[in-house]
Amino acid sequence: MKKLRARFKLWLSTKDVEGVFGDGKWRLLKSIDAEGSLKAASESLRISYRKAWGDLKKAEDALSIALVEKQRGGNMGGRTTVTSQGKKWVKAYTRFRGDVEKAVEKAYEKHIKELVK
Repeated sequence: MKKLRARFKLWLSTKDVEGVFGDGKWRLLKSIDAEGSLKAASESLRISYRKAWGDLKKAEDALSIALVEKQRGGNMGGRTTVTSQGKKWVKAYTRFRGDVEKAVEKAYEKHIKELVK
């Protein structure tokens, strides 16, 4: 049998909105920060610009904060930057996800690993 590993999908929801923030939006914000634009970030993640923009809008509306700031194009081209609040979310979610990943690995070691030899 090939080696197994524990994998998971993680997201945060409210009572009214499912998937407010999670791995996808986290990766998107990190990519925007690295690429400098929503268009370049969506291309690097292989998702449509429309989906990327919709995901950000959904998160911003549910959290009541601005995660990104957009500057429209023109001769010099457009730009998207992650706000200070957005950077705080990326940092906090990174730590949160790391803790969850450790807990999942610990549970795997406790319950599953001995079955896969």
